Amino acid sequence: MAMDQSILNDKGKVRSTLKGEFYTSPEVFELEKKNIFAKSWLFVGYEYEVAEPGQYITTKVEGENILIVRGKDRVLRSFLNVCRHRGATLCSDPSGKTGIIRCPYHSWSYGLDGSLLGVPKSSECREELINNDTYGLEEVNLQTWHGMIWLNFSENPMPVEQQLDSQIFDRFGELETFGRYQIQNLRVAHRKEYDVKANWKIIVENFQECYHCSAIHPELTAALPEFKTGIGTQNAVGIGADFNENLEAFSITGKGNRPMLKGLLPEDDRIYYGMTIIPHVFINLTPDHVITHRIIPISTNRSIVICDWLFDPDEMAKPDFDPMDAVELFHRVNEQDFEACQWCQENMGSKAYRDGGILVPIEHHVSRFYNYVLESIGTVVE
Repeated sequence: MAMDQSILNDKGKVRSTLKGEFYTSPEVFELEKKNIFAKSWLFVGYEYEVAEPGQYITTKVEGENILIVRGKDRVLRSFLNVCRHRGATLCSDPSGKTGIIRCPYHSWSYGLDGSLLGVPKSSECREELINNDTYGLEEVNLQTWHGMIWLNFSENPMPVEQQLDSQIFDRFGELETFGRYQIQNLRVAHRKEYDVKANWKIIVENFQECYHCSAIHPELTAALPEFKTGIGTQNAVGIGADFNENLEAFSITGKGNRPMLKGLLPEDDRIYYGMTIIPHVFINLTPDHVITHRIIPISTNRSIVICDWLFDPDEMAKPDFDPMDAVELFHRVNEQDFEACQWCQENMGSKAYRDGGILVPIEHHVSRFYNYVLESIGTVVE
């Protein structure tokens, strides 16, 4: 199979989608992992989760077990969570705090900076091992951005700001609006993980268009009436969606009395902003909370999506704090979206979709995402 250039050059009123095989081919999926996910900054957690020396979190990224830990020097580092001795996983808990990283298998020990410190019962080669940087933990590129932790497996990646700030600028025409939400000062009040039987690209496509909103999102369109038009605002520079005039807050009941997030201006009130951060993150801004999605591609037809609802910690500390009214609104949107994605995925191998589908004019902006994918993976060899 060869790359279809028609998407790159299509200027008509009706545009093509990617061909069905781009959602089913293991070869395409491997090219995406190699040329997109192995080279991009990937969102994996929040800086506040590892704020103090010795605090760590673990995760899995691109098939690798990852350990993220704050050093005694307060530097945040990321390592492959793999003992250099026999390959055992070093830290199995999702989070914790430690003064030393000790392998549970043979008790090899490492410092929080990844250096090899101890090799029990091996006096004959101890000095040779400990004095050789080769046997320390393998480090992974880590940078933080607005309090979020991002990893990159490239040897010499671009600065994280080059990948992310440019997308924020494309969304707002400036960086100040996004910065006012101060995500670095928020905390996760609720998290949901969704196992979606769909290719990661279908999930991104779905979020980028609102043509489907009036058909499957009654709660969302009730909260944001202009989404009923099918146009949405996710790709309009500097534009957000106004709340329904009867709503007090972005929640399933429309009720709420939380103040706006610190740093917001009066013009930020009663507005929702949605945005896609390529390749795998969605960020949703509301006056009193922020919602993030991160997609973890598992296979050609399966993705894990982790959704976090973040609030001001001062509000979370109040005895009557309850995020669930706000959580329920986007949880329903998520379930509706992911079911729709699965409707599509089950037919990506159909001969009816062999040459792809159609983008009508209000969906044309999705073709920019297709171009990104095609340009990233290059030509697919038959």
